[in-house]
Amino acid sequence: MIRHLQKRSAARTGSAGVPGKVAAFRKGEAIFSQGDDAWNILYIQKGGVKLTVVNEADKEAVVAILGPGDFFGEGCLADQPVRVGTASAITPCKLLVIEKGEMARVLHAQHSFSDRFISYMLARSIRIEGDLIDQLFNHSEKRLARTLLLLARYGKEDKPHKVLHKLSQKVLAGMVGTTRSRVSFFMSKFRKLGFITYSGSNGGLRVNSSLLNVVLHE
Repeated sequence: MIRHLQKRSAARTGSAGVPGKVAAFRKGEAIFSQGDDAWNILYIQKGGVKLTVVNEADKEAVVAILGPGDFFGEGCLADQPVRVGTASAITPCKLLVIEKGEMARVLHAQHSFSDRFISYMLARSIRIEGDLIDQLFNHSEKRLARTLLLLARYGKEDKPHKVLHKLSQKVLAGMVGTTRSRVSFFMSKFRKLGFITYSGSNGGLRVNSSLLNVVLHE
């Protein structure tokens, strides 16, 4: 996988505020796999990435769906020797590949970037904590609604996505922690209520702000 990334790398760039090399991936292609050596951090310039984990019984769980502006693979900064999950492209992707040593150097040398990165990691920690609370206390319909709103980046400083990239109901079920049939039932319900709409022939999904009613309703 190291040779795979190096082969795809192009010119150096600083779009994330740190030097690195650009790598492009096709939809469905693995970026790294669970058990690979952890030697770099990746920053999404364009596209979407799915993070998954497989246990000893070969059961797969979707950990996160990431988009432009997100970092992943940062575990190597804490001396994580191998990847604990798999990252794959859910759309054509352009990633900035930052070597561990370079990332550490910039974090020490550039305080503005260090502050930005720490803020990002804190926000991600809060998100994970929210996901855990959601799993423990909320029913699957509310969990699905919250997941769709998070994927659409509602509440972010930047504008929410108008249309989400196509996601299979199997992937959504893995993120929510329920069955595919339950996801299908609730997606149909959301569509009939006008909370979501499907856009175009590619199956893109528009998430309307009215879906917040499901999350806020007790």
